[in-house]
Amino acid sequence: MDERIVPAETAVPDLGAVLDSLASNVVVVDRAGRIIYCSSQFARYLEVPREELYGRHIEEFFPGTPLLEVLKDGRPQLGRRLQLKDGVYLVNRTPLRRNGEIVGAISEFQNINEIQNIIDELSSDNARIRELMNLLEQILDLSSDGIVAIDRSYRITMANRNFARFFNKTPEEIIGRNVYEVYGKSTPIFPRAMETGEAEYGYLANLNGHEVIANRVPLVRDGEIVGALGVVTFRDVEELYSLIKKIRYLKSELDYYKGELERFHRSKFSFDQIIGRNRQFVAVKETARRVAMTTSTVLILGESGTGKELFAHALHTEGLRSKGPFIKVNCAAVPENLLESELFGYVEGAFTGARKGGQPGKFELAHGGTIFLDEIGDMPLTMQAKLLRVLQEKEIERLGDTRPRHVDVRVIAATNQDLEDLIRKGRFREDLYYRINVVTLTIPPLRERMDDLELLVEHFIKHFNRQFGQRVTGVSSEVMDILMSHHWPGNVRELENVLERAYNVLDGTVIQKKHLPLYLQKNSLAGGQRAAQSGLPRLVEEAEKEAILEALAATRGNKRQAAQLLGISRAGLYKKLKRYRIEV
Repeated sequence: MDERIVPAETAVPDLGAVLDSLASNVVVVDRAGRIIYCSSQFARYLEVPREELYGRHIEEFFPGTPLLEVLKDGRPQLGRRLQLKDGVYLVNRTPLRRNGEIVGAISEFQNINEIQNIIDELSSDNARIRELMNLLEQILDLSSDGIVAIDRSYRITMANRNFARFFNKTPEEIIGRNVYEVYGKSTPIFPRAMETGEAEYGYLANLNGHEVIANRVPLVRDGEIVGALGVVTFRDVEELYSLIKKIRYLKSELDYYKGELERFHRSKFSFDQIIGRNRQFVAVKETARRVAMTTSTVLILGESGTGKELFAHALHTEGLRSKGPFIKVNCAAVPENLLESELFGYVEGAFTGARKGGQPGKFELAHGGTIFLDEIGDMPLTMQAKLLRVLQEKEIERLGDTRPRHVDVRVIAATNQDLEDLIRKGRFREDLYYRINVVTLTIPPLRERMDDLELLVEHFIKHFNRQFGQRVTGVSSEVMDILMSHHWPGNVRELENVLERAYNVLDGTVIQKKHLPLYLQKNSLAGGQRAAQSGLPRLVEEAEKEAILEALAATRGNKRQAAQLLGISRAGLYKKLKRYRIEV
């Protein structure tokens, strides 16, 4: 055989051997994203034997890798920047095709420091090496970051176009020049990485009049620092501020919808969880159970603290719309000028401070479920007219919009006021009253179901034992007598607050008279005498006034906290302050 002829097997080296000889990390995946080949360099980077990598999904090692996007759309991704645990890399991702179809993808990535070292060493006129240098320079120019490198003599050895633009130059005009000469009056900061040997990420710098966010990294070869690399990640601080603003906006959106989701989950309340054996109370519960299986509008009447919201929750949970959202609106707690946008939402630019993109209202959020309009008697007349239209047309219009939006919601309304009296006074629309008064549930006050008092006390003691981590066994007979003789203007909510207060001052396992609020202790001493002298209505007013004064004293005049302590709305508290001429 002619010695000049080289056998084919030696003339064409093995592809695996070629890839293993590269300094780059190379990995090949099939159409499903499973690793079918990797270079030894890639296996060393992951610190996993190469044979154990085959067949495993690429996302086990690089979650969310864009390599899967290449598999889907077939578009190569060249010169992308990749931040990994040990530094910044440049990565190329390319689809593999057979007969025009994508059968896999290959990813090759290399540390930027190593790329700079390669550029420094490539000084030969060899055509292949020059081609590789041109490719690397092209990759760097494709980067959206500004990239510059210097050697030990502060000479710029590499710069891409995005960096050169800061000085209104081309890369060719600054490469080879001293970095201090290029910067002029400004002082470059990134060479400090070469002087200190320490990398720094995300520092603020002034680059020829531009405030930028940059990184600096020392370039190391054979354990010796040979230069420094500077990378401008944000070409203008305003870009960063804009990004932060966008992130905050998205976070506020997320918090808003998380809050709505939590409200939905809190609505899982059934009639079985509403405590009471009183005949009148049980009859209301049974009526409510039957009404729950319809789509009719429900009006719940009852004094403050009787449990109207619990009935609304149960109507939703045991109804046909239980899988939909439950949205509550307290008509008395929302200022009149905000109530329309709260109920119906708004579009972008509807008013000063409107959220970008607009915001859906409560009716839209309740679509497919239930909206609970609490304290509807406090709704302004202008809003009553708009609510009536929604109930009739099943459509809403966001504030600032002209396009109607269909909504499918069940409406449950509640009030502690006499709506017929409000109609006579011109404060509530008669047509709206008949629209919401399809089915009426009237919840009796606690004073009319005193046979439930012991059962309620037992229920709240179990509840607060879990909440406070205590083992209270009950209340003393004296306390029970006091509770049974009290008129309960705040109803069940007042009873709950009384027992919760007792837990906060408790010094044993039985609730005694000394653990009760002062107004109950006083009532127990003089209740009989006052009732005989003043009659029941006067006694109720005195007890209510004393309860308000006690709550204001306990909260140091904070009306919002006092209202919460009394179990009434803030609007209700203001009315009682005016009624009893109490000044704070």
